[in-house]
Amino acid sequence: MPFKHHSARRHHIEKMTFGVTNWPEYEAGLRRRGSLTLWLTPDALSGWQAPRRKTRGGQHRYSDLAIETALTLGFVFGLRLRHAEGLLASVLQLMGLGLAVPDHTTLSRRARTWQSPRKRPDRQISTDGPLHVLVDSTGLQVYGAGRWLEEKHGVRSRRGWRKLHMALDADSGEIIAHTLTDQGTGDVSQVEPLLDQIGDPIGQFTADGAYDGKPIYDAVIDHSAAAAIVIPPRTNAVEAIDDRPPGQRDQHIAAISRAGRMKWQVSNGYGKRSLIETAIGRYKSIIGRRLRARSLSGQQTEVAIGCAVLNRMLDCARPKSVRRRTATA
Repeated sequence: MPFKHHSARRHHIEKMTFGVTNWPEYEAGLRRRGSLTLWLTPDALSGWQAPRRKTRGGQHRYSDLAIETALTLGFVFGLRLRHAEGLLASVLQLMGLGLAVPDHTTLSRRARTWQSPRKRPDRQISTDGPLHVLVDSTGLQVYGAGRWLEEKHGVRSRRGWRKLHMALDADSGEIIAHTLTDQGTGDVSQVEPLLDQIGDPIGQFTADGAYDGKPIYDAVIDHSAAAAIVIPPRTNAVEAIDDRPPGQRDQHIAAISRAGRMKWQVSNGYGKRSLIETAIGRYKSIIGRRLRARSLSGQQTEVAIGCAVLNRMLDCARPKSVRRRTATA
């Protein structure tokens, strides 16, 4: 990693500073994030009640839109289900709307079956261009005592943690794909599910060394044949010995052998991978490091709405920062 290079002498290097060029707009957007202003369109009002189904079984009272609205308010303001129920009821009362509010038991039960739109709508390729996709994963704790109880009292606990796999648009900072798995699922196995959620062509795919391997290259090329793949090879990686033209991985190995890993990172823009680490930190600081739901399906709904909340906050306020030039003598 770049920050580990010559770590013993890095204190002599002047720290980079950045300035926000759109501070008035960014500050106003930050205030809008805490606004309680709520709009309900006529379509939302008419779709608040669940449509009557013709199959056998019980009839839902609330639509998925109503469940999503209550859960979203809870995530935005860090509320439990009972508190989110009370907040939504008070807001609808202030708006003069006689809509029934789903109770916390209904929210907990319906969260296990709620489905989010998995695929991102296609953009105008002529104006925006292909995506630069960043991929990484992180761990989220499961609600409960868990590991501490096991270490302190020797009580065997089945609670562990979950893995959040995330794909980020490097240009806009938007979370464009995500999956949630158990702690034993490998990162490589979730690349294809993430790519399946991306409808736009990929111009560059960047990930860390944990994703190095032929299956990842094949999956990205199958999605977008012209994609540039930037994954640092392992330190003991060697070029393939065959008569075929060298692939992207072989070209990376050869470039690192010639110029070194640091120059390879700079020339390929590998430093942008820090943006997804920032997005993961934003998720944990705003949404939380711990999952509240008890079932995996409920936790997947929790993560889906959490990512949608972060994207909505990013639309409200997005800073434009530039590096400040330091004066030289």
